[in-house]
Amino acid sequence: MLKIAVYGKGGIGKSTTVSNVAAALADKGLRVMQIGCDPKADSTILLRGDQGEMKTILDLVRENEDQNSITLDDMVRIGYKDIVCAEAGGPTPGLGCAGRGIIAALTKLAEKGAYDKYKPDVVLYDVLGDVVCGGFSMPMRPGYADYVMVVTSGENMSIYAAANISMAVEQFKNRGYAKFAGLILNRRKVKDEDEKVAEFAKEINSKVVGSINRSDLIQSAEELNKTVVEAFPDSSLSDEYRKLADQIMASCEALVC
Repeated sequence: MLKIAVYGKGGIGKSTTVSNVAAALADKGLRVMQIGCDPKADSTILLRGDQGEMKTILDLVRENEDQNSITLDDMVRIGYKDIVCAEAGGPTPGLGCAGRGIIAALTKLAEKGAYDKYKPDVVLYDVLGDVVCGGFSMPMRPGYADYVMVVTSGENMSIYAAANISMAVEQFKNRGYAKFAGLILNRRKVKDEDEKVAEFAKEINSKVVGSINRSDLIQSAEELNKTVVEAFPDSSLSDEYRKLADQIMASCEALVC
């Protein structure tokens, strides 16, 4: 089982990227689980099509006094090509800590034996990366993700967030936490974008694993509640996502000791 936590600044296109990579891996016949670790709980929307809203794990925990009554079927939905979808959720607006919500959600999934039941080949944790404190570092911890990747553009604030995430991974490396496996460039047509991100990767002793071009097809697919890979499988953008999925797998496998 390969477990990858994908971080990135809010609004950088991280969830779209992760969902399309999940779809591309599922198309190859792999069993995939995607776990949204963002309080917005919108990570898996494109994989679930017209299934409508789903309860977040934190909602279920809050609403059920008897925690033993919560089942895996309550916590997950099966999406495109049998991708297992789960959303951690967040606290009531203005109350509580979103990071603690992630801790509670991932702990509950493990307690209920999600990994044993579904036996995924690949687990993708989609994690908000504006901050990397407390619960937001939970997916990096032993027993969860093996590797961390960061989605970034050439925009300064996106790179700043990526630097903070890479710093957190570096600080945790002696605790057996996840290894940093590289950057994913989600282009925003910033001046000298490729060079800028490549230079940043060099500064943190990492690499750009793969890239995705900006395209109106992304919005068109989202309007259909689908990933680009599902909605427009013959497009060049779908080919980019398939290539990125292969590059992510290869980058992580190269780090296996």
